[in-house]
Amino acid sequence: MKLIILDRDGVINEDRDDFIKSPDEWVPIAGSLDAIARLHREGWRVVVASNQSGIGRGLFDMATLNAIHLKMNKALAAVGGRIDAIFFCPHAPEDHCHCRKPKPGMFQDIATRYGLDDLSGVPAVGDTLRDLQAAQSLGCSLHLVRSGKGGRTLASETLPEGALAHDNLAAFATWLLAEPVKVAA
Repeated sequence: MKLIILDRDGVINEDRDDFIKSPDEWVPIAGSLDAIARLHREGWRVVVASNQSGIGRGLFDMATLNAIHLKMNKALAAVGGRIDAIFFCPHAPEDHCHCRKPKPGMFQDIATRYGLDDLSGVPAVGDTLRDLQAAQSLGCSLHLVRSGKGGRTLASETLPEGALAHDNLAAFATWLLAEPVKVAA
């Protein structure tokens, strides 16, 4: 199975320090939707794993999150792209849940959903260290994009061994599609 896991904010869409709280605030990063469409056309299942603590903080509700994702999915469909599943953590940091990245809960749920023992070699793309840490715990291949908070992450954090950096999701997709295919068992 050709599976890829993407963070949302800072990878697919512009990030905001005050959270994406409405569909109007959801703005795709240039080239990201086309990158997902290219991956989809090449047979990749694209899954999103995203911390959405704005719900736990009371900044928006599930109906708003669903509306944001509907906007994202419509924009993707318009360019021939698709997201196969969206996993998210609605908890605030002080909830100490198992699913909020850097903890591995969402990635464990993804492995379960797709019938995998682990996610060895599955590419995971994020813009923060916590994205990479959550993915690393299940054996994903780690990719940081410089978009979103990625530039700050590169400047201030030591990335896990083997992590690769790319300018943005479009650059990552170009790199991945040029690589020999490695699929999850």
